[in-house]
Amino acid sequence: MSAPARHDAHWHMLTVVGADHPGIVAKLTEALFRGGCNLGEASMARLGGNFSIMLMVEGADAAAIEKLARPMTDAFGLRLHIDPIHAELHRHVEPNVQVTVYGADRPGIVAQATAALAAAGFNILDLNTDVGGTDARPIYIMLIDGYAAEGVSAVEQAIAPLRAGGTEVRVTALDTLIG
Repeated sequence: MSAPARHDAHWHMLTVVGADHPGIVAKLTEALFRGGCNLGEASMARLGGNFSIMLMVEGADAAAIEKLARPMTDAFGLRLHIDPIHAELHRHVEPNVQVTVYGADRPGIVAQATAALAAAGFNILDLNTDVGGTDARPIYIMLIDGYAAEGVSAVEQAIAPLRAGGTEVRVTALDTLIG
């Protein structure tokens, strides 16, 4: 028999950012585990030689979490930030639309694309970007998963001005299998 869900637990979002090094995740999670903390969801990214991780941490107050993580973050020269949060575990919105945007790398492309999606009521759940092409002809690429309450047609209508401006956009309905 599993333990009942704890809705009164105190959760924190621990964020660590800095230059990437092997072993960051292992040392950070080991320190938290040894300190009696439980981890919820986590997201880690490496961007241009830089590392970032967000961890949902439960089982200690912010001061105790910092005491556990600080020796490791200081050793790696990383920045540490901790905020109290509402965990809302197991209450996921599943993406139903994927949007791929690609075009000449220029200032404002992310702002324009995300503003158009927001106008359609599109909730961004995951966004990844990359720069391709060459120094002389850079290409900006975005892959965005999200939830569109009004479906693909509303997203298609909202991004039409981007297409008219020369940015290529592909909108795909997603079927998420749960179970």
